[in-house]
Amino acid sequence: MNRFSLKLSLWLICYLALMPSSYADSLYDRVLKTGKIRAAYIVYFPLLMKDPNTKKFSGIGADALDLIAKRLGVKLEMTEEVPYGTMIEGLKTNRYDMIACPVWANATRARMADFSHPLYYSKICAYTKAGDKRLDSSLSGLNNGKYKIACIDGEMCAMIANADFPNARKLSLPQMADISELLISISTGKADVAFVDPLYAENFLKHNPHSIQMVASSKPLRIFPNTFMFNVGEEKFKAMFNTALDEIANSGELEKIISRYEPQPNAYLRVSRPYQ
Repeated sequence: MNRFSLKLSLWLICYLALMPSSYADSLYDRVLKTGKIRAAYIVYFPLLMKDPNTKKFSGIGADALDLIAKRLGVKLEMTEEVPYGTMIEGLKTNRYDMIACPVWANATRARMADFSHPLYYSKICAYTKAGDKRLDSSLSGLNNGKYKIACIDGEMCAMIANADFPNARKLSLPQMADISELLISISTGKADVAFVDPLYAENFLKHNPHSIQMVASSKPLRIFPNTFMFNVGEEKFKAMFNTALDEIANSGELEKIISRYEPQPNAYLRVSRPYQ
């Protein structure tokens, strides 16, 4: 070993010795050692809600993750609220272990993060202001500079807009904006179109009747699996987590959780089990 290699080896030994064990360990080792899963969260109805008075969490993601943690014999700790645009950065810097609110798995995110098995699937459709019939014959006309698409920076609607309709203008909302602000933007005429889950649009219409409408020609623009997200490369944790997730799915407990929060029966596309 030459002098440079020896110095480098000694430096690495000292660095690892001084590094906090929680950072040196794998996520699997860290969770078992500390006995807890640290989860950041995104408030998104009906996946995860936070009671402003009791601070208690509920929703499909919150209830499912709490049950998974119990199956694994560890404690679930909700650490901080994060926006979609920066949630992966916190995973990479070990501020938290995973994202508690299920997110849509896609290729862009897969370059930087990893995902659990799907809990269920969601579809995304196009919406306009009520009475707007310009795109009823075909959504292809949206790829035009005369239209403006409402997007949240770093969120799926922005990815779809840039990929499918690059020539349309964009109304960019900040990362911490609520999904309802997309629909408010089109209902007030600030933008022409927004891409959202039909269930969220239906919930918006309950409080804002006759304000928006699904584009008549709009088939689902995307169908995405709703998954839990954690850092890339944590294969042992992923295997352990998915085993617990499959257990609550096969027992019927996951179905009970989804049905409890579903705005209407069979609104979400279910995952077909191998034995069905």
